[in-house]
Amino acid sequence: MSYKIAVASSDGKNVDTHFGKALFFYIYTVDDEAEVLMLEKREVPQDKSGSVSKEQKSCGNGSGCSCGSTGADLDFLSDVRAVVAAKIGFNVTKQLEKKAIAGFDVECSVQEALEKITGYFYKTDRHISLAKRN
Repeated sequence: MSYKIAVASSDGKNVDTHFGKALFFYIYTVDDEAEVLMLEKREVPQDKSGSVSKEQKSCGNGSGCSCGSTGADLDFLSDVRAVVAAKIGFNVTKQLEKKAIAGFDVECSVQEALEKITGYFYKTDRHISLAKRN
């Protein structure tokens, strides 16, 4: 089985962009052998004025973290299994969960993030215990 992971990155090398600040996401595919392939650089939908839609600009929690909001239209990510960003706001996390998309807040290299997430999905998909047993 293969699946897609969307990564918010300014350079394709580091997870360094907040969800709500992302102008695009790098879309990777992962297969059963944990081979990772970059498929595309997907732009975040723009409103008619050419800027990121107002729903994407703020997380709506008053913190000004610019990490998404309630009501954000996440349909452009509907084909991914996970989203990785430096910060994902609470409301966007809930919207992702409603679409059965996992959200991960991390700040590391894209390679490290993809390795950890694919390892996590490998274990959960095969019902392998994530807790170490003695």
